[in-house]
Amino acid sequence: MSSVRLEAVKSMGTTAEAEIPMQPASVDIWDKKYRLKTKQGEALDADIDGTYQRVARALADAELDADKRAYWYDRFVWALRRGAIPAGRITSNAGALEHKPATSTINCTVSGTITDSMDGILEKVHEAGLTLKAGCGIGYEFSTLRPRGAFVAGAGAYTSGPMSFMDIYDKMCFTVSSAGGRRGAQMGTFDVSHPDVKDFIRAKREDGRLRQFNLSLLITDGFMDAVNGDKDWPLVFPLAEKEAGDLDLKDAGQVVWREWPHANGYVSRDDGLVACKIYGHIRARHLWDMIMVSTYDYAEPGFILIDRVNEMNNNWWCENIRATNPCGEQPLPPYGACLLGSVNLTKFVRKPFTDEASFDWDEYKEVVRVFTRMLDNVVEVNGLPLQQQRDEILRKRRHGMGFLGLGSTVTMLRMKYGSKESCEFTERIARDMAVAGWEVALSLAEEKGPAPIMEERFTITAGMLRQRPEMAKDGWKLGQDIPGKVLHAKYSRYMQRVAEAAPELVEQLAETGARFTHHSSIAPTGTISLSLANNASNGIEPSFAHHYSRNVIREGKKTKEKVDVYSYELLAYRELVNPEAMPYAEDAAARLPDYFISADDITPKEHVDVQAAAQKWVDSSISKTANVPTDYPYEDFKDIYRYAHQQGLKGCTTFRFNPAAFQGVLVKEADLENTTYRFELEDGSVLEVKGNEQIEYDGEMHTAANLFDALKEGYYGKF
Repeated sequence: MSSVRLEAVKSMGTTAEAEIPMQPASVDIWDKKYRLKTKQGEALDADIDGTYQRVARALADAELDADKRAYWYDRFVWALRRGAIPAGRITSNAGALEHKPATSTINCTVSGTITDSMDGILEKVHEAGLTLKAGCGIGYEFSTLRPRGAFVAGAGAYTSGPMSFMDIYDKMCFTVSSAGGRRGAQMGTFDVSHPDVKDFIRAKREDGRLRQFNLSLLITDGFMDAVNGDKDWPLVFPLAEKEAGDLDLKDAGQVVWREWPHANGYVSRDDGLVACKIYGHIRARHLWDMIMVSTYDYAEPGFILIDRVNEMNNNWWCENIRATNPCGEQPLPPYGACLLGSVNLTKFVRKPFTDEASFDWDEYKEVVRVFTRMLDNVVEVNGLPLQQQRDEILRKRRHGMGFLGLGSTVTMLRMKYGSKESCEFTERIARDMAVAGWEVALSLAEEKGPAPIMEERFTITAGMLRQRPEMAKDGWKLGQDIPGKVLHAKYSRYMQRVAEAAPELVEQLAETGARFTHHSSIAPTGTISLSLANNASNGIEPSFAHHYSRNVIREGKKTKEKVDVYSYELLAYRELVNPEAMPYAEDAAARLPDYFISADDITPKEHVDVQAAAQKWVDSSISKTANVPTDYPYEDFKDIYRYAHQQGLKGCTTFRFNPAAFQGVLVKEADLENTTYRFELEDGSVLEVKGNEQIEYDGEMHTAANLFDALKEGYYGKF
C-alpha cells in the first residue's frame, strides 16, 4: 500500500458532501455511551472528533516504530472521519486503559463447551461473568446438557434439564454490571434434535424469563430435509459410557450416530461419531410449525443453519462451530473471540436525491483498506479476561468488518430497498469490501507476518478428504502434513469464491498466508448508527421508520425512556432538498418521494434477497431482522425461513410488533397509538391507556407502553 496513493485519496476526501447536522438524540447517546469521562464525570473527549482521535491514537500505537505510529495515526483519523466506525467496545474502551483498566475492546465471544456436569456448568458461569464484566457479549450452546428427567448416576436423582440451568446464566447476566454502561448480552443456542427442544422454543412465553438471552435453534440440513419430506424427526442425546450396556448399539431404532462437540465420557467410534440414544420422535413439520408460531408471536427463536455455517467456515478443518455471539453475526468456536467495525455507507454518496446521485467507490475501498489495518491492530489491545480467549484471538486474528447505513444509502441514491438494483448494489458493496480487505490481509502478512495458524501444519484426516474431495484430486493423501495457509486459501469454500473475483490474490495468500482468518461480518450497529452515524439505518437494514421513537436505558430511571428520532436520510432530505418534508404528510408540498420506504414497506422475501446478496461475500455471518407488520398474515410469514434456507443464508430472524409479548427497542407512534394497555390498581379498579400516553408512577413520568413492559417483565427500577 503506497503512501502516494493514500495521500491522493486523502485530498479527494475534501470534495465530499457537506455534513448533515447531528440530531440531539445522536449527540446524547454518544455522550452517554462512548465519550470518555473520568470517574467524576469530567469529559475527556472534547467532541466526537476527540473520540475519533483517542481511538486512532490507541490503535496507531500498536504499530512497530515511531514513524509508522505517526503516519498511521493520521490515516486512522482520516478513515474515522470518512465513515469507518469501530464497534462500541473499541470506541468506548480504546485508549481508556487509565480510566477503565478491566475492559475489553472485543464485542463478540463464545463460551467454552459447557460439559454435562455440575462442575462444567458452574465453571462456565464463572467464566461468563468475567467476560460480561469486561464488556463483551457471549454465546453458549446449551444442548450439550442432558434432557429433563434423565438419570444422574452420581447424584442418584433426575436432572431438571438445560432450561433450568439457563435460568442461572440469565440471573448472573442481569446481576453483573457490564462495563461501560452496557447491559449484558447473551446468545443461547440449542440443537433442533435435543429432546427438550419444545421447552426451548416455548421458554420466553413466561413473563420475565431468559430476558438476558437471545435464543436461536441450530437447524441442520437433515432437519430441513425432514420438514420438506414431512418425515419423523428423532430426538436424541449422547449415550454415556456408563450406560453403554443399556442399549443395543446396532439397533437403529434405539441409537443414531452423530457428530458432537466432544466425545469425553460418551460412547464413540473410531471415526469420531458419538452414539446418541433416541428419546422419541416428532413429525418434523409439526416441530417446524411450533418454531414458526413462536417466532411469529415472540420473535424467537431465531435460527442458525449450522451445517452451512461449518461448511462455509474459513477455518473449516479445525473448528466445529456450535454457537454465535449475541446477535448472530459471528459464529465462533469454543473460546472464540472477534472484534467488529462498520463502514458508514452514507459518507460516500455524492449529489444525493438528484439525477446525478452516485457512490464514490474509490474512496469507499480506500477507507476499507485503512480500516482493515486499524481493526487488525485491535487484536494487540484486546483486553480479554480469559487466557483461552486471548490465545484464540492471537492465533487467528479474526475480525468482522461490515457496513451500516445501507437502507439510508440506497434511498439517497433513489433506489428502493429490496429492488433488483438495490440487491446488485448490496452485492457490489460486499464484494468490494471483501477484495480490498483480503488485499490488506496479504500486504500485512508480508509486512508483519501472517496469523500464527497459517504457518501451523496439520495432518490430513479422512474427515478432511471427505469434506473436500478436491484435495485428493490435487494429490494430497491421508496422513500428510499440510500448512494452514493452504487449507485456508485454497480449500475454504468462501476463499474459493473470492478466487473467482481475484484469483492471483488468493494464490498469493496460499503462498504467504493471510494476516487474519476472517475479515467480514455485518453487525446490527444499533447505538453506533444512532449516535456516531446520526441515525443512519442499522447495519444491512432499511430504516425502521423515518420518524419514530427509540426506547433507551437511562441510568437511575426506573423504565426505559422514549426518545424521538429521525432517519438520517430524512434529515439529509430536509437539509438539502425540502425543509418541510415529513413522512405521511397530507400537504403535497411536504411529501417525500416514493423511494423513501421503511422496514414495513418491504416484503420478507425482499429482506432475505438483500441478505443473500451480501452473504455471498461475507465470510462470517449477518445480523438481519425481517420486520413484518403486526397484521401480517401468518400463512405468508411462515415460509420466510424456508426461503432463507433456499437462498443460502446462514441464519434468519424476524420481528413482528406484539405488545402482548414485549415492547421492542424501536417503536412507531402509530403502533403505540393503536395499542391499549390495562393496569389494575391496588383498589381493584382498572386503568386503560394508549401506549403513547404519559403516566405518573412512583414519582416519575413514563410512557404507558414502557411502564407496562417494565412491570410485566420484572425490570422496573433495576437499571
